[in-house]
Amino acid sequence: MHYLNFFIKRHLRLKKMRNRTYIFCVIRNKFYFLTQEEVIRQYIIFLLKKIKNYKNSNIWVEYPLKINKLNKRLDILVQFNKKPHILIECKIPKISITQKTFDQISIYNQTIKAPFLMVSNGIKNFIFQVDKYKKKFSFLKHIP
Repeated sequence: MHYLNFFIKRHLRLKKMRNRTYIFCVIRNKFYFLTQEEVIRQYIIFLLKKIKNYKNSNIWVEYPLKINKLNKRLDILVQFNKKPHILIECKIPKISITQKTFDQISIYNQTIKAPFLMVSNGIKNFIFQVDKYKKKFSFLKHIP
């Protein structure tokens, strides 16, 4: 968890208003209430931009999605050549990544059809490639 505190202090813009702390999202170009999930979301965005060199225009945050008439929001969707590329689900650090998390992102991906999926709680990251023909996943070591 220390690396997240270091990351917050070193790389994120924070501001206080009325005894509440807000964090700046470089993609949405706006401050949002500081939550643990928002920190993880901004951490993943930082990795996508600084390590993988994705452009802001290729990263969508809190993207709306309708599943079975229910309104949902994808945490992060990365596009490549104007097509879904990586679907990312962010959880807070105290939530374990379980089969339920994989099921959630898989259900979202039935609509999105991204070839790569990622689930992160900031401590553990699972990245996998979808083989839609064989209907299986291959785990990867790095973000594509």
